[in-house]
Amino acid sequence: MEAVNDGEPITFFEITAAAALTAFAETPADLCLVEVGLGGRFDATNVFADPAVTVITPIDYDHKEYLGDTLAAIAREKAGILRPNAPAVVARQREEAVTVVEAMAARLGAPLMLGGRDFDAYAQAGRLAYQDESGLLDLPPPALFGRHQYDNAAVAIAAVRALKDGRIDDGAIARGVASAVWPARMQRLTAGPLADLASRRGADLWLDGAHNPHGARALAQTAADFTARDGRPVVFVLGPLARKDVAGIISALAANRSKLITVGFQSDLAADPTAVADQARAFGLVAEACADVTAGVRLALSGEGPAPHVLICGSLYLAGEVLALSPETLPR
Repeated sequence: MEAVNDGEPITFFEITAAAALTAFAETPADLCLVEVGLGGRFDATNVFADPAVTVITPIDYDHKEYLGDTLAAIAREKAGILRPNAPAVVARQREEAVTVVEAMAARLGAPLMLGGRDFDAYAQAGRLAYQDESGLLDLPPPALFGRHQYDNAAVAIAAVRALKDGRIDDGAIARGVASAVWPARMQRLTAGPLADLASRRGADLWLDGAHNPHGARALAQTAADFTARDGRPVVFVLGPLARKDVAGIISALAANRSKLITVGFQSDLAADPTAVADQARAFGLVAEACADVTAGVRLALSGEGPAPHVLICGSLYLAGEVLALSPETLPR
């Protein structure tokens, strides 16, 4: 790739995407699932003229410096992956985003399946019920933790069904839902140095890469479910990047009125934990700053009262640092 590029300007993502797609062309896969790096319309992955299916997950405010500062602008960038005649599976969206995506799909002649309208999934009797125009599937509950994972599973199932690949039957869908592993997505840490600290206190420790308001809202709902279930408090250990919508993340987490501990991590892009704590206090939260995640978890576990649920969140950079503390933390 470097030889072909011949010294021209290129980003790390662009050259690695080119290398990956070349490898895929040389060794064809049964199926190739390609995730956009940033946005969609101008992304390095957006080079397929005839994809089998396109998928758009929930659109929210993120990467505003590149994608625009309104949901409509961001949705236009995301909808840039749609193609004529290729089924488009779109997660449940806010109306401002739906309007843009629907218009693009209509203009291209891309059949649109919209979450909450054309397909849906919900918890029923301890199972996952999925429904679309083809009928109802009774499936195991998602292996991934959190109420929002039912919506995520619905999008994945809708995409598989739109693919119409006879090799992927209902049994395969059930196995996928029940066995999915996703590092740093409400991943419970039961081994490693931080988990040991939590265990000694009788607390449970979770790691989530939520780094925008949408992810933070899902995390806040999960935290509320924790407290409703057993009455124990939740403490967030938050370490975001400075360029993210830190105020939006804090606003979403503030719905729980939980204690917030802000932490730094090893990146020049990390937000200053003292400044983040000051922002949190402006939202009426009890907030304290720590230099790193180990100190933050220790502080979260300190004090009297019931053992808390501790949720580390804010950045995939921070999540990577947590997982790197011990190979035992890596999902199997």
